[in-house]
Amino acid sequence: MDLDRKLEILADAAKYDASCASSGAARKDSRGSQGVGSTGGAGICHSYTPDGRCVSLLKVLLTNVCLYDCHYCINRRSSNVNRARFSPEEVVKLTLDFYKRNYIEGLFLSSGIVRSADYTMEMVIEVARQLREVHHFRGYIHLKTIPEASPELIEKAGQYADRISINIELPTQQSLDTLAPEKNLKRTQAAMGGIRNRIQESFTAKKEARQIKSAPRARPPAFATGQSTQMLVGADASDDAVVLGRADELYRDYRLRRVYYSGFSPIPEPSVLLPIKPPPLVREHRLYQADWLLRFYGFNVKELLPAENPLLDLELDPKLAWALRNRQMFPVDINRAPQELLWRIPGLGVTNVARILAARRYTRLHLADLQRMRVSLKKVLPFIIAADHIPKISLLESDQLRQRFLPAPKQLELNFANPVSLSTSADALMARSGEL
Repeated sequence: MDLDRKLEILADAAKYDASCASSGAARKDSRGSQGVGSTGGAGICHSYTPDGRCVSLLKVLLTNVCLYDCHYCINRRSSNVNRARFSPEEVVKLTLDFYKRNYIEGLFLSSGIVRSADYTMEMVIEVARQLREVHHFRGYIHLKTIPEASPELIEKAGQYADRISINIELPTQQSLDTLAPEKNLKRTQAAMGGIRNRIQESFTAKKEARQIKSAPRARPPAFATGQSTQMLVGADASDDAVVLGRADELYRDYRLRRVYYSGFSPIPEPSVLLPIKPPPLVREHRLYQADWLLRFYGFNVKELLPAENPLLDLELDPKLAWALRNRQMFPVDINRAPQELLWRIPGLGVTNVARILAARRYTRLHLADLQRMRVSLKKVLPFIIAADHIPKISLLESDQLRQRFLPAPKQLELNFANPVSLSTSADALMARSGEL
């Protein structure tokens, strides 16, 4: 099989893995030294996946042959798909050729399990080793590791990669037993714990080295700068509270940089254990918004998803839905309230809260000041007190307040080839900015 055909098969097989972002990686540059590539700088072109995601990495599998039989995976052992396999040298050649053509700024490499977990991990590591040591590649490398591989191999992978990740796939062991019987949640978490400890050791060593004035110029990191994971949404019966609860545990106990949520997508010749239809795309979007609130806005899972309501509201963003359930906390005086309370006002993101805190040291803020900050007044007015604004309590207590924020009804089109998106333009803006 020629190289182009292998690339076509294995790049398509890798598209289901969402955990390939390069944010947070240490910046490296080959300018002024021997080597090829960089993790940033001018001249880096981005490519786009068929679903519109912008990427700047060569995202590929080493092979889509796999010993495992995970029901949700198109590359599972029992799947009837075309199989292909790269040699490490072929992946190295593709990476360098694509970089020199300005298509990419790095590599995301994963693989099916062939022969054994350790054998597969050795092949993945060999690609990174050749890029770093033979070709002096200074671009971004993200390696997908295998929890069943030996700790020594996972540690070696971290020495060559900017980021490594292990997919947890499903939030509970019960779901894994049903859909991915070869996978074990405790084993995966143990591997994550080892990576966390090694990252912390590397960070501490570099911090101590910087305190020595005579220390030489910093070199590329001795270990990956972070780890991430991915969870499928909608493949099992887990509700949003279970999914976010697991994500919160991973952030707190294993210090993951990101948890990615991937809506289940039906695959050819699916297992009878899988749902017939995928979950609404907006559910994945709401999970990302709730994840942002957990990491940057001081919320916890029980606040966003109380026991009596374990599913996120698909019509409203999680912060707004929380505010409507907790109206007794509003209105909030933006000229007096502490930062933690300002973060909880719908329509105020962390950036605008920082601006408000800085500006109110010198003057009392009016609505015109919020407009200059490009705050959505329609969203914040019922929940705030400003120098020239006090909301009507009757509005805040009204049953119609929720209706005020719902998207306007639209005439449905009988175009079944192009489903109508459930997310509003406001949702799209928040997705780009991260401001809730």
